[in-house]
Amino acid sequence: MSDYLELAQALAPQLIAWRRDFHQHPELGFQEFRTAARVAEHLQALGLEVISGVGKTGVVGILEGARPGPTVLLRFDMDALPISESTGLPFASVHPGVMHACGHDGHTAIGMGVAQLLAHTRARWPGRVKLLFQPAEEGLGGARAVIEDGVLADPVPDAAFALHLWNPLPLGKVVVQAGPLMAASDHFEIEIQGRGGHGAVPEDTIDAVLVAAEAVNALHHIVSRNVSPHVRAVLSIGSLQAGDAFNVISEQAQMEGTLRTFDPPVRTLILRRMDQVLDGITRAHGAGYRFNVIEEEYTPAVINDPAMAQVARAAAETLFPPADIMEIPPIMVSEDMSEILRRVPGCYVLLGAAPQGTTHGPHHNPRFDIHEDALPLAAALMAAMAYEFLSRK
Repeated sequence: MSDYLELAQALAPQLIAWRRDFHQHPELGFQEFRTAARVAEHLQALGLEVISGVGKTGVVGILEGARPGPTVLLRFDMDALPISESTGLPFASVHPGVMHACGHDGHTAIGMGVAQLLAHTRARWPGRVKLLFQPAEEGLGGARAVIEDGVLADPVPDAAFALHLWNPLPLGKVVVQAGPLMAASDHFEIEIQGRGGHGAVPEDTIDAVLVAAEAVNALHHIVSRNVSPHVRAVLSIGSLQAGDAFNVISEQAQMEGTLRTFDPPVRTLILRRMDQVLDGITRAHGAGYRFNVIEEEYTPAVINDPAMAQVARAAAETLFPPADIMEIPPIMVSEDMSEILRRVPGCYVLLGAAPQGTTHGPHHNPRFDIHEDALPLAAALMAAMAYEFLSRK
């Protein structure tokens, strides 16, 4: 498997060129038409069976090995974010308000490189590799869309692996662990219904802004006072909108936020307490409320299968020094690879890609960038994980 690192390093200039092209031409979820076309063209040139339009804009490539065997799925996400880039890079986004601010440009380039590495070495391994280039990972339900479109059938994968370039870690550090890695995510909406009126006559109104302010404060106490400190959970109100004029007491206030959990009973507890808190506060003021959890946007937690984590670790150990392979406490961001891992045993790994210098921002920031030396490392690791699984079987 160490050959994969040598082959990937030789491919590094091409990986960087692909990544920069995708970075310069970012596309939002379910709009990745140019990206998908580039991917499909490359896979077809390598001789893969290619299926386009999976989950609207996804691409699947199927690569057969030297002899019959199991199927492994490798997943790469392609979508960008609605963020205006301020990196100053020579290959910065040419689309105002759209940017690759999470590393999916790198993931797409890595997937194209993995396809090339595995096609070059197909005589070595049995079975088949199913490469999934997924649309709309960023909270739009892309994983569900490709699953509903049959990506986990014909052939059915026996294992699944994915990788995220992760800037909180130094270049070359690898996180491989069994069990929980990333949290489940909920998106909720709250509407406070009061009675508007003149700002000089508050006694004739039910102030939706005041009710919303009390609600925000109380909601943020739920985790600290209703959930054990030994359990991970985060509740955040990210948006509060109310009123249009300085001298008018608003009749309505709208809030949106996110809940992050790992355990379904904890999620149920927090959502129930949120409804109780909103009911109590609005009743006290004579107001009304609407509380909506957007179930179709729910993303489950990323839980790595223990056996597949062993496979991933074995592959990593052939490519990286032991000191660079690590485990971390589960993190509260979410990832819809979890939808695949609920159905197929697999492992999601992180690879450090922190850029040099201190001028760059974190993930989902207008100044986000990656260390491009991570691209061949990631391609080698993904190819090695597929090879390790297929060889074991």
